[in-house]
Amino acid sequence: MMKLFTSLLGAILTLQPACDQKNPRVVAEEDETTIYIGKQAVLTYVHKETLPPAGVDTIYKRSAYIHPLYSPGGERLTRIQPADHWHHYGIWNPWTRTHFGEHKVDFWNLAERQGTVRFAEYLEKIQLDNQAGFRVRQEHIYFLEDGSEGVAMDEIWMITVQNLPGHAYLVDLHTTLSTALETGITLEAYRYGGGLGYRATEKWDPSNASVLTSEGKNWSEADATRARWVIIEGESSVEEGRSGILFMSHPDNQAHPEPMRMWPPDTNDGKENVFFEFCPIRHQEWVLEPGKEYIIKYRMVVFDGTMTSQTAEQYWSNFK
Repeated sequence: MMKLFTSLLGAILTLQPACDQKNPRVVAEEDETTIYIGKQAVLTYVHKETLPPAGVDTIYKRSAYIHPLYSPGGERLTRIQPADHWHHYGIWNPWTRTHFGEHKVDFWNLAERQGTVRFAEYLEKIQLDNQAGFRVRQEHIYFLEDGSEGVAMDEIWMITVQNLPGHAYLVDLHTTLSTALETGITLEAYRYGGGLGYRATEKWDPSNASVLTSEGKNWSEADATRARWVIIEGESSVEEGRSGILFMSHPDNQAHPEPMRMWPPDTNDGKENVFFEFCPIRHQEWVLEPGKEYIIKYRMVVFDGTMTSQTAEQYWSNFK
C-alpha cells in the first residue's frame, strides 16, 4: 500500500515528475480531446453534444465538459447524466440564476429550456516539458420563445496537465469569461452556479468516501462554508484501495476563499451522492460588464492512495 503523501513533499514542491514517469500528451479529435500520460488517459474534454439515454428528453443534451477523469491507476472518478440529475456532466460550470435586460436565464437546469453551454471552437494545443493541454472556447447560449437563440457569455477554458511523483497528477482549469451584451449580465446569488462543479463516480457514498476542507469541515459540515481547498476521496479498485481529488481555489478568484455547494451525505438516501462545487456567487451576485474579462482559476491534484491536510496545504501554497 502506498504511504501518505507527506513523504513526497520535497518532490511535490518542484512539481517535477519522477525520472521514470512520462510526460503528458494531447490527442485532439473531432468529437473530443484527451490528455494521456503514457498509455493511461487522464481526462477527456467533450466537443460533441452528448444525448441522454433513449426515452429521456433530448433537452438534456450537452457538450463542453470533462468526462471521464481518471486517477493515475485508471479509476474513473467522474460520471455524467445520472438518473437523479440528467443535467450533471462530470466536471462542468454553468451558471444558474442570471439576468440581463428583461431576460432571466438558467444555464444549469437544462429542463427549464432557457439556455445551455456549448463547445464553440478549438483554439490551441499546448505541449511543453511535463505539461500538456489545450484552449477551447465555449458559449453560454440563451433561448428565446420564438425559437431563436443568442450568446450571453463567451468562455475560454484552458486545461493543462502535469505529471507528479507518487501516483498523482495536476490539472489546471483556467476560465476566462466575457460578455458582448450591452447591458452586461448579472450572475445572481444562489447556492448553485458557475465556478467548478463535480459529480463523482457512482461508487462513492457515505460508507466509503470522505470530504475534508481547508477549514477542517467534513462532509456533513462543508455545505455553504468557504474553503481554499477540498479533498474528496473514496474507495477504488486501484492497488492503493482509494483514489481522490484535491480541489483548490486560487487566491485571486471571485469571493475567495470560495463558498461551496456540497450535497450533505444523506442526499439521495445516502446513495451515489457526491456532488461538490466551488460557487463564487453563493452569497453575493457577480455583475459582468461588457468589454471586460473575468478570470477564475482552479487546480486539481488527482491521486491514488490517501492525502493528509498537511500535504493539501503544501499543494495549495504552490498555487499562489
